[in-house]
Amino acid sequence: LAFFLSIALFLAGVHTGLFNGGVIYDNSGNLLSSINMFALLFCGFLYLKGIYFPSSTDCGTTGNILFDYYWGTELYPRIFGWDVKQFTNCRFGMVFWPVSTISYAFAQYERYGYVSDSMMVNMSLQLIYCYKFFLWETGYLASMDIQHDRAGYYICWGCLAFLPTIYTSHTFYLTEHPVDLGTPLALAIFIAGAVCIYINYAVTANAMTLERPKEDKVWGSDAKYIEAEYQTEKGPRESLLLYNGYWGIARHFHYLPEILASFFWSVPALFSHFMPYFYVLYLILLLTDRAVRDDARCKSKYGASWDKYCKYVPYKIIPGII
Repeated sequence: LAFFLSIALFLAGVHTGLFNGGVIYDNSGNLLSSINMFALLFCGFLYLKGIYFPSSTDCGTTGNILFDYYWGTELYPRIFGWDVKQFTNCRFGMVFWPVSTISYAFAQYERYGYVSDSMMVNMSLQLIYCYKFFLWETGYLASMDIQHDRAGYYICWGCLAFLPTIYTSHTFYLTEHPVDLGTPLALAIFIAGAVCIYINYAVTANAMTLERPKEDKVWGSDAKYIEAEYQTEKGPRESLLLYNGYWGIARHFHYLPEILASFFWSVPALFSHFMPYFYVLYLILLLTDRAVRDDARCKSKYGASWDKYCKYVPYKIIPGII
């Protein structure tokens, strides 16, 4: 609802003449500087809130002000019942992304009188990806971002200021640098990108099989998994570590199609400038680091069961390489 309603309201504003379609592009400098200033101050507020008015017991400081500001002092902050992390990550960052992409396409039309096929491919793939995110939002709420990373500069400033700037930088570039790909190449890039987005979603859906491991099939075969016990404050619990299907290819295989999808919505700009590929490079570094951190966290959580799982699935992201 947040995804579709936000886009619909933006298009309604354009249609009624409330603002022009390229309004975000036209005001990008002022808009992003204002967001950045707000995000820096907001993270300061979250730092103090976690110390003096925490929402839960999962809070605290290290005594290092810079680190605590960067990492955060609270895992699940709420303000009058308002979920801070869900808002910054899902309701602002991930909504700004598709809306600004559409605005950049409008801005190209306002400047050149048409929307290039490169912009159409770039925009369409990102809209599909963002729709996929909201389709899977409950899964995201169980990810490392929510369950492990505290609400500080790293997450909240990242989603409020960094995401709107960097995640749309390729579309921003295309606005005033249209590329005419031709129908065959544009269609080929779109199909390749759409397939990568589908695989990224299918990997996650594959893991959901473990809700009914004895009944459901993985690629037509019985699910293969390790019953991994771990300790909580309320006593021992158990997770099932799937090691066939997509999850038998690599422990974080879903990162590979995500990186490739970002490449396919960037490559319509072709290769005359590095800017459209900065996000791809950033994503490679981000997800590689995340794979390493997630492995370390799982090792600490599951112990010998994780070692056993790694013997079945020896690679982190790319089979035979890493």
